[in-house]
Amino acid sequence: MDINFNKNEDHNKLLASDLRQRLVKVKLGGGENRIKKHHEKGKLTARERINFLLDDDANAIEIGAFAGDGMYKEHGGCPSGGVVVKIGYVQGKQCIVVANDATVKAGAWFPITGKKNLRAQEIAIENKLPIIYLVDSAGVYLPLQDEIFPDKEHFGRIFRNNAVMSSMGITQIAAVMGSCVAGGAYLPIMSDEALIVDKTGSIFLAGSYLVKAAIGESIDNETLGGATTHCEISGVTDYKAKDDKDALTTIKNIVDKIGDFEKAGFNRKKAVEPKENQDDIFGILPKARNEQYDMNEIIKRIVDNSDFEEYKAGYGQTIITGYARIDGWAVGIVANQRKLVKTKKGEMQFGGVIYNDSADKATRFIANCNQKKIPLVFLQDVTGFMVGSKSEHGGIIKDGAKMVNAVSNSVVPKFTIVIGNSYGAGNYAMCGKAYDPRLIAAWPSAELAVMSGNSAAKVLLQIETASLKKKGEEITKEKEAELFDKIKSRYDEQISPYYAAARIWTDAVINPLDTRKWISMGIDAANHAPIEKPFNLGVIQV
Repeated sequence: MDINFNKNEDHNKLLASDLRQRLVKVKLGGGENRIKKHHEKGKLTARERINFLLDDDANAIEIGAFAGDGMYKEHGGCPSGGVVVKIGYVQGKQCIVVANDATVKAGAWFPITGKKNLRAQEIAIENKLPIIYLVDSAGVYLPLQDEIFPDKEHFGRIFRNNAVMSSMGITQIAAVMGSCVAGGAYLPIMSDEALIVDKTGSIFLAGSYLVKAAIGESIDNETLGGATTHCEISGVTDYKAKDDKDALTTIKNIVDKIGDFEKAGFNRKKAVEPKENQDDIFGILPKARNEQYDMNEIIKRIVDNSDFEEYKAGYGQTIITGYARIDGWAVGIVANQRKLVKTKKGEMQFGGVIYNDSADKATRFIANCNQKKIPLVFLQDVTGFMVGSKSEHGGIIKDGAKMVNAVSNSVVPKFTIVIGNSYGAGNYAMCGKAYDPRLIAAWPSAELAVMSGNSAAKVLLQIETASLKKKGEEITKEKEAELFDKIKSRYDEQISPYYAAARIWTDAVINPLDTRKWISMGIDAANHAPIEKPFNLGVIQV
C-alpha cells in the first residue's frame, strides 16, 4: 500500500467514525431526560417499539435518520424529523414502519416531519410494501403551521395517500400508542386495521380543553377518546392492547397471516461476498474530491465475487456500464469513471465528466437493462457534462438529453449511491432525487450542489466584489481573501451530505460498507411491485 492509500484510509475512516457518532446522538431523539419520562409512563420509545416489532433490527435500513438535522434551531430542533422510519422484516415479510417520536416536542409535526412521512408513503406506494404506523403525536406544531398545513405536499397529503394505498391493496396497519389528535386522528382510522393501547392511547378530533371551550362540555380525555371508548362504544378501533408490547405482538400476528405478494421477477441467485477486500474502499477513495481514482476498483468491492461484466469498455470511458450481482440480485451498474482516460483517437478525457460518447453509451445501456428487466444502480461521482466548443459542436446537449430521457423513462427500479461529487446536470443524468430512484443514499464523502465549493465561491466572489466596488468600497487582496473564505465556508456547509440528508434530498448518509445491504433491501422491496408499463423513450434527437 502506498502513502496516499494510507492517507485516504485515515481520512475516510474518520468520516465513517463521525457518521457513527452523529447517529448515536440523533438516536437519542429529544434526549435522555425525555426518554426517562417516556418510560415512566409505561411506554417504549419509537426506536424501542420498532426494534421489538422487527424480526432483526440488524437486517433493516433507516430512512431519513438525519431529517431536520441542524434545522429549526430557534424552536429547539427536531431530531430525525420527530419520526423514525425503517424498512425491515416482520414475521419474515418486508414492511416499512413509521413511528412518531414523542420525546421530540411530544411527537408534533414539523414541516420536515410531513415530508418524511410522505417519503415513507412514497416508498410503500412505489414498492407496494405493507406499511405500519406507530402513532404517538400531539399533531401539527402550531408555530410552523403555515409550512405544513395547506399545500399539496403538506399534512393533508398523508390521508390522501392512505386512501390511495387502500385502493391499491397495500396493507396499512396503525397502532395508537399515545396521543392522536385533530386531523392526525384520520391516519390510523384510514388504515386497514387500527389498534389502541389502553390508558396511554387516545384519539379525538378535539381534546377535553377544546371541547370545553367550543361547546361547554366537561369531559376527561380517557372518556372522550380512550381505548375503552373506541373499542366498545364508537367502534373506531379494532383491537385494545394492554400495553405497547401487547399492541406490537398483535401487529406481528396480523402481518404473519398476510398472503404472498405478486413478484416483479428480478433475477436473484445465492449471494457471494466480494472477492476483493471491501475495507479497501476507504483507501481507494481520495481524500480530496478533485483527485483521480479508478471507479472499477470501487465496483469490485461492492459486487458479488468482484465479478463485473463491462459493457462497451473501450467506448465512452468516463462512464462505466456493465452487469453484476449485488447480494445475489442481478443489476446493471452506471458509474462515473474518475480517472483520466485516453480515447482511441489519442484524446484525453477528464474523469468524472460526462462526454458525448459516454452519454450515448449510458443511454443505450439503460435501454438494455429495461428490456432485460434488470434493476439499475447509479454510482455518482460526477462534476457535470463537458463544456466548450468541441462538445457543443458535437451535440453534447443532445446526447445529454438522451441520457436524461432514458433515466426519466426507465421502468425498472433505480438505486443511486452518491460516492463523491454530485454537481449540476450530472446529478440529473446520474439519477438524482428528481429522477425517482427507489432509494438514494450518500457516503460521508459525498458533495451535492450546482458546482464545487471552490468554483461557486469564485463566481460568487466576483459578483460580491463587483457590487461592493459599485458602492465605492476598495477591495484589497486581504479583503478579497476574507470574502472568499466566508463565501466558501457558507457554501461548503450546503454541499455537505448531512445538509442534503437533513432536507431528505437523500434517504440517508451511509457507511460505504453498508452499500450492498441498501441496494439488496431496495431490490427486495421493488420485487413486490411488478412492472406495469413498457419502456418508451418518447421523442429523442438521434
